[in-house]
Order: sequence, then structure tokens, then C-alpha cells
Amino acid sequence: MKSLLSGNEAVARGAWEAGCTVATAYPGTPSTEILENIIKYPGIYTEWAVNEKVALEVAAGACFSGARALVAMKHVGLNVAADPMFTMGYSGVTGGFVIISADDPGLWSSQNEQDNRHYGRHAKIPILEPSDSNEAKLFTKLGFEISEKFDTPVLLRLTTRICHSTCPVELGKREKPKRKAYVKDIKKRLFLPAHGRLRHVVIEARLKKLTAFSETLSYNTIEWGKKTIGIITSGISYQYAKEAFPNASFLKLSLTHPIPEKLIRRFARRVKKIIVVEEGDPILETEIRAMGIKVTGKAKIPVCGELTQKIVRESFVRKTSARIKPYKVPARPPVLCPGCPHRGVYHIINKLKLTVIGDIGCYTLGALPPLNAMDTCICMGASVTNAHGLEKALGKDFSKKLVAVIGDSTFFHSGITGLANAVYNRGNLNLLILDNYTTAMTGHQPHPGTGKLARGEQGKRIPPEEVVKGCGVEFLKIVDPNDLKATEHAIKQALEFDGVAVLIFRRPCALLLKPNPAYVVAPDLCKGCRLCLRIGCPAINLQFPEDREKPLAVIDPTLCFGCGLCAQVCTCHAILAPTKIKKDKQ
Repeated sequence: MKSLLSGNEAVARGAWEAGCTVATAYPGTPSTEILENIIKYPGIYTEWAVNEKVALEVAAGACFSGARALVAMKHVGLNVAADPMFTMGYSGVTGGFVIISADDPGLWSSQNEQDNRHYGRHAKIPILEPSDSNEAKLFTKLGFEISEKFDTPVLLRLTTRICHSTCPVELGKREKPKRKAYVKDIKKRLFLPAHGRLRHVVIEARLKKLTAFSETLSYNTIEWGKKTIGIITSGISYQYAKEAFPNASFLKLSLTHPIPEKLIRRFARRVKKIIVVEEGDPILETEIRAMGIKVTGKAKIPVCGELTQKIVRESFVRKTSARIKPYKVPARPPVLCPGCPHRGVYHIINKLKLTVIGDIGCYTLGALPPLNAMDTCICMGASVTNAHGLEKALGKDFSKKLVAVIGDSTFFHSGITGLANAVYNRGNLNLLILDNYTTAMTGHQPHPGTGKLARGEQGKRIPPEEVVKGCGVEFLKIVDPNDLKATEHAIKQALEFDGVAVLIFRRPCALLLKPNPAYVVAPDLCKGCRLCLRIGCPAINLQFPEDREKPLAVIDPTLCFGCGLCAQVCTCHAILAPTKIKKDKQ
């Protein structure tokens, strides 16, 4: 039986069919739907961990028990999980262990477009790259098999287009692999330097065995066409190259580390010219060049951005007139949702002209006009530590105009250690935790502050304020961000405090609530001053009636969540709540 599945759905199906019993993740586009779909299958324990490092370590512990385990994350999440991943490369596995990295060429939802194939080579573990959803399922299962056969974690490298595009996938039954028992083995799992030295020898021998395996793997395939051009490629790049050059000969690599040197040489001998098509860095190209084989690759194909069949084709078309004109797609800048509880905080920050050290989450959108309320955003948790560093470099006077902004999920992910560090090192830090009771940007996954577990069961809720107190913070206040006066007063108080001050702005994400009745603008009171536009709500627009000298603000009732922020900033009192309108009519 076949089913139309995305790559993420196919990975989930592959994990279930392979007999995986533990799956962990931290949400991050484009990988989020992997665990969300694994949750739907019986027989697999699932967990949203507080960060990727924790997720990998939990899955690794399950692997030590003899169970098959999987961990999923986006590409930058593997930076967080790199520490245990590298040592797992040394320790090897008991049960099969698959690590999924979902890379994001083109930065559709990320702060960089790093190529995580480097990680597999650096950690000396095999890399599998599927080229469609069906292979995503097959390679997930294959990953467990390779993992157990060669005593190694396996990196399954996806990209955005594989994660989110769909194709028919052949469905199978769930396997029941024979589970190895846990046996104490400190030379394999307890990494003292003496043990690490011994294991390094083991993994170098393992790489040689994997190279021999790569030569005969059926998924490393040659497709003969015209032999004037031979294309070596992998992953989604295979699909683009196949559409761009349907008549060429192809060497499609699926196990891309270690590469099959003999197979590549055999292919190279039979074609006149070799092109390496890969998305991201010239990794395959560099390795093939090191073999002494002349190839063309990144000299023509862009390193930056996501590839398409058009880009691949145009990279090798000489005549400018033959180039395909690029699409003219209208700009759609992202904005905070109508009713977003973060909007009020950013409005006040903008009003007070503060320097804002930001973090990763939907609240990062506060950086965009008209709020313009963020100066930096580096990585998860960096708001706290960057702000601490700025204060130490520039002094207490600077800290009186400096705030760090972090979300509740990100605070649990990697903000706690930075906060403890600032308190310990006598920092002058003003930290604003925007607590909307969820991991909103990736689709409302739970975290310790919500108390919910991956499948919806009730766990133990850990209130952020209790963690803050535990870090030694003496100035702590919880504020409703939809109360602009209270928000402004609290921020001013925190800025005057000598030491570490924490404000928790708490209100549920608007998408978790039913919208209130929409506000309306009284045309006879609106002076067209545009103050209401400064909060950046997409429900508010301007009209230019012919009978008015100045524009008229209007509120789209299909977008308005009834939060009332616009009414609070309107000095003309022209924005009215529905209850006010009813009373006036009566």
C-alpha cells in the first residue's frame, strides 16, 4: 500500500516500521513535524526535550539499553547537540541510533544555512541523504541497520525541500528487531582519555569498513544516459539535476560519507565531462577533486541559497538570452500575529528607545518595522549572555538603556545558564521573559513551563519564575503585556534596579485563545494621526476617503483579536471596544 507523505512524515513512518522505541526532539523548522508524526504511532516513547543536546543524550541513553532510538532537530540544533554527538561517534551504539539533521538552504526559517554534512565527516559517522519522501522512509530504516551493523550513530541529512515536499511512499509493517541486553562496558561508554584513545583506533577501522560497504550499497547507483556529461549528485540536488539534464549519465550517491571511491572512478572513466551538483558547500566536489578527478561544480553552481532545477540549468547555459527570467514574487515580510502578547512589550521598548538584545522565536519579529525593537539575535539563549557581555564592556550606565528579551521555551532551552552566570558574576542585567505558555513559532509544542508532555498528558509544570528565583534573582515581577501602563512602569523599574532584574510578561499566545469581539474606529473621532499604526498590528490599515483631508484608520474585523492595544495608544479615543459601542447605542 502507498500513501502520499512529506519527507518528515516518511521519516516518522520509517522509524515506526524499523521498530524504533524512543524518539526525542526539540522543535525547529524544517524538522518539527518528524516528532509530531511519530507521536501518532503506538509503541514509541516520544519526548519534546528542553533542547537538542538533552534530546540527543536521552536518545543515546535509550540506545545504550539496546533499544532503537532516534533524535531529530534542525541544522543549528546540531550545534547545540554536537558535544554528545562527537563522543557518541567514539562510543558507538548498542541499539540502532539515528540522528536527523534538517538543513535549511535558503534560510527560510533560520539564522544561517550551514551544511551539516561537515558534521558527519568531522564526527566520523556515516551520512545518508534521501532524494525524496520514499527514500526518507527507506533511509531511516537503513540508518538503523547500518548503525547496528557497524556500531555507529548514523546522520540522516534532510533539507527543507525534502522535509516538506510530498511523494508516494510504500508502506510496510513494523519490525520487531532483536534487542540486545544492556551490558556494562566502561571501555566503550565511559570516556576517560585512556578509553578514548582505544576507541579512536576502532572508529578509524570502522570508516574503512564503511567505505567498502559504500562501494556495494545498492542506493549508490549509476544511471547511464549520454556519456558526454556525467553528473555526480546526492539528496534533493539529484531531482533538480535530473530535471535540468534528463539525458545525462548520473551517479547518485545516497551514502555520502564515506564516499565510494572505486565506484566514482569507474563512473568517471566512462564519461567525457563530470559535473558535481550539490546544494550547499562543495563537499563531494572537494573529495572527488582530492582523488585526482577533474570536475566542475561550485565554479558555476551557487554556494549560497537553495537550488532549483532552473538554477542548475542556468548555471551551465552560456547564452544570456537563453536564461530563464526569475520569478517576481511580491515581498511578504513576516509580522507578529494580531493579538500577539509580545506586541505591547515591543511598543514600550520602542517608545523608551532601549537597546534590545534579542533571541530566537516568533518574538524576533519585533525587530521589524514599525516596532524596530531589537538590535541583535545570534542563537538560542544568546540574549542573556550577549547583554551581560555588553554591560561588562560598556558599564552600568549603558545597562540603564539595555534589555535582553527571551521567550519562555527559549529560556528553558538555553537561557537558564546565562541567567545564573549573570547573577553569579554580579551583572547588571534586565531580562524580559515573554511567556506565552508555548513554543509558538514552531507550532505550539509544549515545554516545561506548560506542564504538558509530547502526547498531551499532564506532566510536572515548572513555572519560569521559580527557576528565576532559584538562580538568585532578587528583582522579579510578573506583568500582563496587554496593559501598556503596567508594562512601561515595570520596565522603568527594572532599568533602575542595581543588579539582575527579571520581568515575566505573561499572556497566552493569541492563537491558543478565541478572539474577542473586534474593535472599531469612530470616523468622527479619528484625526488620521497614525499613532495606532506604530504597534504594527496587521488588522489596522488606513483608508483615504474623498470627503476627508486626513486618512482614516480602519480595523479589519476578520483579523482583529480584540486585544485592545490600539485603543490604549490612540490619543483621540477614536478606537472603541464593542462593549463601548453597545452602551453608546443604548
